[in-house]
Amino acid sequence: MQFAAALGIVAGITVFYRKVLPVNATTGALTYLLAILIVSAAWGIAVSFFMSVAAMLAFNYYFLPPIGTLTVADPQNWVALIAFLLVAVLASHLSTRARQEAAEASARRRDVEKLYSFSQNLLESANVMQLLNRIPAQIVNIFEVGAVALFLADKQKVYRSGPVVPQLDTESVKAIMLREEPVIDVANSVCFVPVRQGVRPIGSLGISGTILSRQTLEAIGTLLGIAMEHARAVEQLGKTEADRQGEQLRTALLDAVTHALRTPLTSIKASVTNLLSKPGLTEDQKRELLTIINEESDRLNRLVGEAAEMARLDAGEVTLELAPRSIDEVIASAINDCKFSLGNRILNLRVAEGLPPVRADLARAREALVHLIENANRYSPADQPIAITAERTGDFVTTSVGDRGNGIDDPEQALIFEKFYRGKGQRFSVEGTGMGLPIAKAIVEAHGGTISLTSQLGHGSVFSFTLPVDHGRPVQS
Repeated sequence: MQFAAALGIVAGITVFYRKVLPVNATTGALTYLLAILIVSAAWGIAVSFFMSVAAMLAFNYYFLPPIGTLTVADPQNWVALIAFLLVAVLASHLSTRARQEAAEASARRRDVEKLYSFSQNLLESANVMQLLNRIPAQIVNIFEVGAVALFLADKQKVYRSGPVVPQLDTESVKAIMLREEPVIDVANSVCFVPVRQGVRPIGSLGISGTILSRQTLEAIGTLLGIAMEHARAVEQLGKTEADRQGEQLRTALLDAVTHALRTPLTSIKASVTNLLSKPGLTEDQKRELLTIINEESDRLNRLVGEAAEMARLDAGEVTLELAPRSIDEVIASAINDCKFSLGNRILNLRVAEGLPPVRADLARAREALVHLIENANRYSPADQPIAITAERTGDFVTTSVGDRGNGIDDPEQALIFEKFYRGKGQRFSVEGTGMGLPIAKAIVEAHGGTISLTSQLGHGSVFSFTLPVDHGRPVQS
């Protein structure tokens, strides 16, 4: 079809210049050359060569004297005719070559774009197993191939993009690992490439359905080696960080046990020793010692209970009984629970009017607020008031507890909600385990809210938490 079209173009030029617009031989030759260049760029060297021969014959027959014959009378015209043919063929070759190079450059550009996309996808995963399971499907999708099989020597396992393909059987994929270069089998539309980390072979990759260039295959193999090394490094770093945090937690727990549990145990031990070793104690003295034992036992029980509750909250084993609740009810019940520990301290209460009900578990929300109030009471001077406020912020009601203590410096603010963490200047002077704020944080987040801290050294701290506004949805637990 293309050959016939090329012949038709030659015939059209000839008829136009002979019947419609008569021109000289030079104009005819240049027009033929221009048409040959266009056809060469569009249809390739074979068609343009055929058109060059046809144009030479037409040029000889219709433009070179004697007109109407294929005979060339003037020797100079032989030179012109041969030059025309050579220029036409050379121009066709150069045009075809330029078109091929442009197509190759475009293909290389597409390969680079695909390799970039592949590398981005590889770096998204920090888990080795997740990475290995995703790689074959990613190669199929990005490089538009039929099937992919990835073999790793250390796991002795082949990861596939789908069902087993005969050309990518396990033995064929394994056999490529120790080769120094890619293997391309055009006849069976399959190619293989070894996967290395540095110079050490770690596996091999097989691709079927589409033949990729050698450079692309080598790039894929290199990217796979780098990605797996990166994933293993990130995974190892995560394990190291987890071990470090675990060690910090054990140290903090030991510190909490040492300083928080030793005091009540010491008091109980001393009281029991006095009761046993001093039979002549009066009834008032005995009652005082027994009161100490009772109070310290309650304190010890509370400390153990907080640790157990923190463990349950971390494990997600606490079920919330959510219902519409007034924030005034939450605040009033929390203040009532703290009445004994607050003593004569002044509370400045400011609750905005018309606040909507919040969706909360009353007991748990009260507990979170109690921890904040007791924290403010513990870490601020006894003659300074504590401010409790509540206001609406969007779809949440924000409750804040402010004190006029020493404040918390910026580095410690990022750690204050960590389990067992206590301020550097308060670890030995103020009783506590460092679990109150983490428990409050866990309870608030379980409600779908957030907890935050604003503090300035020398001016006190404000702890705020949010609870979602109830919009009349069915109660869920």
